[in-house]
This record gives sequence, C-alpha cells and structure tokens, in this order.
Amino acid sequence: MVCLSYKVWRNGNRHRQRQLLLPRGDAARTSLATERTASFNPATVRTTGGTPASGCLGNPSNTLAQLCAISAVLYYKLVQPLQYPMPNAQFKMKSDSQTPFNLEASTFSHIPVLRREVIEDLAVHPGGHYLDATVGGGGHSRLILEAAENVYLTAIDQDEDALIAAQKYLAEYGERVQFVHSNFATYKFPPSTFDGIIADLGVSSYHLDTPERGFSFRHAANLDMRMDQRQSLTAADVINEWDEGELADIFFKYGEERLSRRIARRIVERRPLLTTVALAEAIASAVPPKYRYGRIHPATRVFQALRIVVNDELKSLETLIEQAPNALVPGGKIAIISFHSLEDRLVKHGLRNSPLLRVLTKKPITAQDEEIVNNARSRSAKLRIAERKE
Repeated sequence: MVCLSYKVWRNGNRHRQRQLLLPRGDAARTSLATERTASFNPATVRTTGGTPASGCLGNPSNTLAQLCAISAVLYYKLVQPLQYPMPNAQFKMKSDSQTPFNLEASTFSHIPVLRREVIEDLAVHPGGHYLDATVGGGGHSRLILEAAENVYLTAIDQDEDALIAAQKYLAEYGERVQFVHSNFATYKFPPSTFDGIIADLGVSSYHLDTPERGFSFRHAANLDMRMDQRQSLTAADVINEWDEGELADIFFKYGEERLSRRIARRIVERRPLLTTVALAEAIASAVPPKYRYGRIHPATRVFQALRIVVNDELKSLETLIEQAPNALVPGGKIAIISFHSLEDRLVKHGLRNSPLLRVLTKKPITAQDEEIVNNARSRSAKLRIAERKE
C-alpha cells in the first residue's frame, strides 16, 4: 500500500486536499480508466512525507503504470462516486440502503425540457384545448396553461403519484384542467378535440430517486419498475421466470446490449435475484473488466430493457402515434419528446407514415447549451412535431 495525499484543482486554484491508500496491484486493473480522468496533474501527487509520488512508487520503469492507477482511483473517488464502486476483484456493489432517505427530495417534481420550443411550436392560443399525455409533475401542463388566456387542458398519466402531484401543482387552474388516471395507450381519444398534444416520454428523476419504485441500481430495493402500480408484471417476474433466451433477446432488442447472452446466462445461474443491487452485481460479474469501468455502468442497458418490457413502452408509443392524430382538430399539432434511439426511431417513422399528419421537423429539435447546463436530463431529449392536415 502507498499512502498518498493529493490536491484537487478547479479553475486553476486548489479546491481541496485529500488522502487515499493506493494498492500497488490496482495499476494493471485500472490503467484503462486513465484517459477518462479529468485534469490529472502528477506533479500535485505527493506522499505523506512530501516527496513527489514518482520518487516513492518503486522502480522508475513502473512509474507510468502506477500513475495510471493513481489517476484511475482519483476518477472513481471524485468524478463518479455514485455510479462506480472502487475497483476490486469481486466488483462488489455497495448498497446505500442504510443511508437515511431524504423524503423531501423524493417529492414528485418535473423540470420540463425544451420548454420554449414546445410552447412556440404548439402555437398555444387563447381558448384552446390541449392534451398532456404524460403530465408527470405538471411542468409542461403549467407552461401551456400560462401561455394564453382561458386555455383548457386534459392531463393524463398512468402513475398515480404523478397525477396526485400534478393535481396539487395545477390546483389554481381549477376546472380548466381535467385529470385522467390512464396510460395513453388505453386512453379513449375523443375525435377532433385537441388543438395540441404533448407527450414527454421516459422515466422521471422521481422514479430513479425513489428506492421503493425499483428503477435504479443506486438503491437496494425490490425489483419493481412498474409505472402503473395496478399492473401485475414486475421486473422481478421477468428476471426470475423468463428463460435465458428470452432474457438475452430483450436485453439486445430493448437495451441494445451486445453482451446480452453472457449476461442472461449469469442471471439464470444466480437466480433468484430479488433486488436491484443483486441484479446489478450479477450483471457486472458477467462482463469483462474493461467493460465494467466504461462510460456507463454495465447494468444501465439491462435496466432500460427491463423497464421498457415491464411497462410495454414501445407498444404503447406505437398506439399513441396511431390514435392521437385523430383527436387533433385540423391544424392541431402533436409534439413528442423522446430520450433514447428506440423511442426516437418509432416517433420519426410513426409521424412520417401517418396519413393524417404533416411532419414539421425534418430533424429533431434538441436542447441548447444553456438548458443543458441547468438541466442535464435535457441533453438526450429529442423533440419531433407534426401537424394535422386540413
């Protein structure tokens, strides 16, 4: 072991000084992460005695490899402490289930993405009637209601928590807002009713930050992932009851996971897997070391695939695109915000192939730099808009 003290620099100034114990053997395992370590300056790394690190790490010929280990450890300690545990042979994931949960932080809130673009392109006008097909916390709905006088809104969501939060957030608008507890795929669209429809797809921060909903491997919780708590199928049912081939297929199709077969094999070997952390550990143990320490956690794509399957997200989206245009008045617009390529591909082709719609966006509208700085979730948002033909 080598005891190191090091300085962390930010904008040219020393930000903090910290210490860590670096196992010599980590050099071989962690050198691949060096290129991802931001602004690592070997000159700022010193031993507790004040001697430059390169003078105390043994044979000078090994200095580069050892500095690689240092930089990788700094990366894991400072840059992504929540996503990645410290490197070790077993790749054990530490559960933070013992950490007191912040109930205030779990309150359903929604920062609407592409807010200016949505309102401008929907062309909200006084007395109009609009549909928010994924009301969430009510962010986009409020923008629509504020955009013009006497606007009426129908707000639907399959998540009861979201609907309750939206009712409180939009309470001041009274009877101008009608709330419907429903998945947009099962909603009965009234013909020629709405001047505009908005759908903001994907999982919210609330779902990821609420452990008991079982969407995230950052918290130890039961494998659930149901947006609508009334449905019976959970992620645990899929993981523990579906056969290996089915699991591999959904990981590849809905998560675009190229190691789907080896991951599915490991899951079957370790079943039953009942918690998010247990599943994430099984996935991580199935992939090569360099894959474990990549840009994203190795369980990310599998968790996406499970969420899509449990909530039948892509089939629901197809139904929305098929039925919603008939609910628009002539000249009415539909705006759909997607967050990954599978969704965006469906939206792109679905709007283009609808006989009732004229596509207004040849390319998707994306967030500007200023919005991305203020709301990181907007980075992957893609907005496509179409208009009901006269």
